[in-house]
Amino acid sequence: MLGAWVVVLVVLGGIVGVSGSGFSDSTRLPASDSSTAYDLLAQGGSDAAQVKRGTIVWHADDGTAVSAATRSSIEPMLKRASRVEGVEAVLSPFDAAGAKQVSADQRTAFATVLFSSDGSAKNVKDMALKAGTDRLTVQVGGAAFTTIPVGGLSEIIGVLAALLILLLVFRSVWAAVLPIITGVVGVGLSTLAVVCLSHAIPLNSVAPEMGALIGLGVGIDYALFIVNRHRKALLGGADVPTAVATSLGTSGRAVLFAGGTVIVALLGMAILRVGFLTGLGFAAAVTVFLTVLAAVTLLPALLGLIGRRVLRRSDRRAAGDAPINGVQRPAAQPRGLWAWWARVVQRHPRVTGVAALILLIGLAAPAAAIRLGSADASSDPHGTDTRSFSDTMSTSFGKGFDSALLLVAQTPDEKSRAAWNGLVKKLPDVKDVTSVGAPQPVTKTLSSLQVVPSSFGQDKATSDLVHTLRTDVISHAEAGTNLHVYVGGTTASNVDFANALTSKLPLFLGVIAALGFLLLMVAFRSLLVPLIGALCNLLTIAVALGATVAVFQWGWGPAQFGVGGPGPVEYIVAMLMVGVVFGLSIDYHVFLVSRMHEEWSHTGDNGRAIRVGVGDTGTVIVTAATIMTCVFASFGVAGVRTISEFGVGLAVAVLVDALFLRMTMIPALMHGVGPRNWSLPRFLDRVLPRVSIEGGDHELAPAGLPHAEQARTSSGAS
Repeated sequence: MLGAWVVVLVVLGGIVGVSGSGFSDSTRLPASDSSTAYDLLAQGGSDAAQVKRGTIVWHADDGTAVSAATRSSIEPMLKRASRVEGVEAVLSPFDAAGAKQVSADQRTAFATVLFSSDGSAKNVKDMALKAGTDRLTVQVGGAAFTTIPVGGLSEIIGVLAALLILLLVFRSVWAAVLPIITGVVGVGLSTLAVVCLSHAIPLNSVAPEMGALIGLGVGIDYALFIVNRHRKALLGGADVPTAVATSLGTSGRAVLFAGGTVIVALLGMAILRVGFLTGLGFAAAVTVFLTVLAAVTLLPALLGLIGRRVLRRSDRRAAGDAPINGVQRPAAQPRGLWAWWARVVQRHPRVTGVAALILLIGLAAPAAAIRLGSADASSDPHGTDTRSFSDTMSTSFGKGFDSALLLVAQTPDEKSRAAWNGLVKKLPDVKDVTSVGAPQPVTKTLSSLQVVPSSFGQDKATSDLVHTLRTDVISHAEAGTNLHVYVGGTTASNVDFANALTSKLPLFLGVIAALGFLLLMVAFRSLLVPLIGALCNLLTIAVALGATVAVFQWGWGPAQFGVGGPGPVEYIVAMLMVGVVFGLSIDYHVFLVSRMHEEWSHTGDNGRAIRVGVGDTGTVIVTAATIMTCVFASFGVAGVRTISEFGVGLAVAVLVDALFLRMTMIPALMHGVGPRNWSLPRFLDRVLPRVSIEGGDHELAPAGLPHAEQARTSSGAS
């Protein structure tokens, strides 16, 4: 098995080395106003939808930005840039067409570079920056010159934090290292697989790092659950092969179920019907699949190879060198902090449950104010090149310099052309419009113009302007004519995405909740347990979105994560976060309730089952959550806003879910419900397939306790 993993890694690495990557950051939304505008331009022979724009701006400390001295430094550079392969055109302020690209005080000017391919932007950027002098500051910005920082440091921080926690919990180097090895190998393989997939399906360039974030968290956690169960089997006296079989038959089954749930949730993003989001969901699902595969194939091979060294020396001596008939001793009653806490919750379910609920509602409340969008350079950290460029351009040319709206008009007859001309005259008087460009003919019946707003592209005022133009200004101009005007451009596309995904979010949440309910009902053959789990999963999702809104949209501390000031929540993050948080919260619910269900099946005692479940799984669930929190939080300092939002939201959600939902509120609710937790109507009991998550056949039931089947029968009798 170890050899097979090595071979697969080498083969995929070779394929990636030869073929490279095929990532694309195109985010076209079908059947939207902005996409229609681009389609019409393409049909008319315009390449506005294909080209990427970059801006070179310079500021003269002495003289003007278009003086003879400045021109002698800048103009030759612009001419060289225009001859670079992949550069379609350079719009210079030294030409008549670019005369307006000079600030009112004449100290700042800019040139626009149109690229037909991505590979040439770096050469042009280097040329531009070399043209700067002590008295002439040159900066670049815009989509073509924007690059995503290469990850690496954040992953290392997360892995080291996870290793430290595992060492503190297990007090064994091998027990701590094995989950790390499993998680890293799974992520390495999945990263190579995602790069290969980028040639087959549309994938955003953030896919590998987002996959690494998810894969490291779930990979280490899944391996932790299996290693923990393996160690318990060894401490109970089982030999190594039996301990491996026991861990796979119990925690391994739960890992397969939990991982499958995460995969289904991520694939469920296809219902949003947005191509690049479906691609990201698929890539993340592949990552989870390969990390689960590593946990149930690679890890058992490593456990067999390491043998009893996963235990501390003192534990090996206590367990003895000889197994007891190859099987595990009956488990002792759980002790420690979480066993004590389980008794506290059992004695005071109302107090603990209500307190946890109040805290969770408070953390989730900001989610009600979520505004989806795409942050621009104005929210980047002070001192970064992108923020300096944004400050220079906004100071000299207004905040809307990089958020121009593209109006595309179909004018099939004389009356529609007259209506279009009338609209062009009214546009400068519209609120929040700074300037309006001259209409540019594309064909005889198609023309376009640019409208520059007075606010940044990420601002709500710009979104409101797009809405006003479409629903009020343009609709009035079109009335009674054959004129059709569509609002496009990057800013309008972002608005369309945000609106489309916001409208689909309730559907996605509903599907996710229903899916969780059905899966848990099959797993635990109960109605109330899955209902509690599904509702609590929605609460965890709200906490994740609430934390993201508070930190990144409201600006409560984003500087600590190196992503600058407040801005809208990235729509990619919100949708992926819903799917991932759902899967992760289902994970913990499965591991917790499966232990409760195992105890209930043996005893038929609801209070004991809940108490033993919390006490027995508390340490490993909270440890797993702490590890995942550290991994996710480490991505909060990745320097990429999308990744930072995702990491911080998941980190808060996972820790809160484990401590206040799984260990407190859910046990409190289940104590209040009583034995009805495990009830299932007879007709459902006959129809539903039987799925064993606990795999109890691998272990001995404690002596003197009722047979499992008797307990199940009593639970389904109602």
